[in-house]
Amino acid sequence: MTFPVRIPFLEALGFELVRFEGGEAEIALVLREDQLNSWGVGHGGVTMTLLDAAMAHAARSVDAAAKEPRPGVVTVEMKTTFMRPGIGRLLARGRLLHRTWAMAFCEGSVLGEKGELVAHATGTFKYLEGLPAGGRTIKRQGASD
Repeated sequence: MTFPVRIPFLEALGFELVRFEGGEAEIALVLREDQLNSWGVGHGGVTMTLLDAAMAHAARSVDAAAKEPRPGVVTVEMKTTFMRPGIGRLLARGRLLHRTWAMAFCEGSVLGEKGELVAHATGTFKYLEGLPAGGRTIKRQGASD
């Protein structure tokens, strides 16, 4: 499945979009050596990025079937709890809990190869048409919407 908007950082990490619909999203990653920490397991930053991306995509997925352009989302706040090390293939599941016109409230989990819970997060996201920066508005490059 193709990501609805090109995000070079996620491409560089090797993220794969598995599901994107109805307020839910799933993103998979097979950990590479350059994504490990000094213990030889998935770096916490990679795990948090998986959670952030899965929740943000869940927030956007409710508009996936709409014909009109969808707004982008930016992370406002995120809280993560790590339960165990991530090893091998990880699957992040994001779910939209509540949505207003401007905000989305989500939760996400990262599961290990055997379905064990690696990490859990909650996040708040803001819907944006563009990103205000230094008195100008930046539109997403290469966006399909």
